[in-house]
Amino acid sequence: MTSRAKDKVVSALNRLFRKEGEKNERGEQGGAPNQQQSGSSSSKSQGSPARRLLRHAGYHSGVTPSEEQVGPPARPSTASIFKKKTSQPSKDAGATALEVHQKSVRTRRLMKELQDIERSQRKENPAFTVELINDNLYDWHVRLYSIDQESELANDMRLHDIKCISLQLTFPENFPFVPPFMRVVSPRIEKGFVMEGGAICMELLTPRGWASAYTVEAIVMQFAASIVKGQGRISKKTKSSSKDFNRNSAEESFRSLVKTHDKYGWVTPPLADG
Repeated sequence: MTSRAKDKVVSALNRLFRKEGEKNERGEQGGAPNQQQSGSSSSKSQGSPARRLLRHAGYHSGVTPSEEQVGPPARPSTASIFKKKTSQPSKDAGATALEVHQKSVRTRRLMKELQDIERSQRKENPAFTVELINDNLYDWHVRLYSIDQESELANDMRLHDIKCISLQLTFPENFPFVPPFMRVVSPRIEKGFVMEGGAICMELLTPRGWASAYTVEAIVMQFAASIVKGQGRISKKTKSSSKDFNRNSAEESFRSLVKTHDKYGWVTPPLADG
C-alpha cells in the first residue's frame, strides 16, 4: 500500500473514532444506562478490525488502558485486632496468679483459726476472745483476760478496774508466710516489752523469728507470758505528758526495732528463765 492510500485509510478511521467518541459523550450525559452501552461499545471497538489495522500499520491511538487504582492498605478487622490483643500473654500474669494464691491461703487459714477460737470462746472463762474490726477478716480485735494473777500487772488491772488488755492484729496479704502486726490498744502499758504506740518487742512477730505454723492463739499466749516476764505495769502518765499512743507511732517503733535486731541479733535468755 502506498503512503497516500495509507493516509486516506487513517483519516477515515480517525473520523470514525471521533464519531464514536461523540456518541460516548452523549451517552455519559444521558445517564447510567447509556454509560453501560458506551462502555460496552468502547470495549468492543478496542478489539475492532480498524484498530488492529492501525496497530499493524504502526499507528497507535491516544487511548491507553486505565491504570489500576492503588489504594491504602486495608485496615485490619475488629475481630483480628481483638484476637491479637488477647493472644499476647500478660507480663504480670505470674505475679497476679501468685497474689491470688496468697490471698486464698490467707483467707482459708484465718477462717479456720477464727472458727477454732470461736469454739474455745464458748467455754467458761476463755483466755481471750476475738472480734472482727468492721467485719474485716484481716483485722482482729483481741481481748486478753488471762494474765498471771500474782503479777504486778494483774494487781494494777484490779486497782484500775481493767478487765482485759485490748490488742489489734492486722494480717498482711502474704500471711501466714509473714507475721501479723500486733499492738496494744489499751490500757497504756510501761515496760513488759511494750514500746511506743503499743508496739510489741517479740522475736516471734518479726520476719526472722516467724514461722507459718504459729497460730493466733500461740501469738496471744506468748504475749501474755512476755508482758509479765518484762514486768509490765499500767502507765501512770497522762495523755498530755506521753507520746502519741496510736498505730502510726507503733508501726514506726516496730520498724526501728526490726532494724536494730537485724543488726545486733536477739539476746538469748538464760535457761532458768525458760
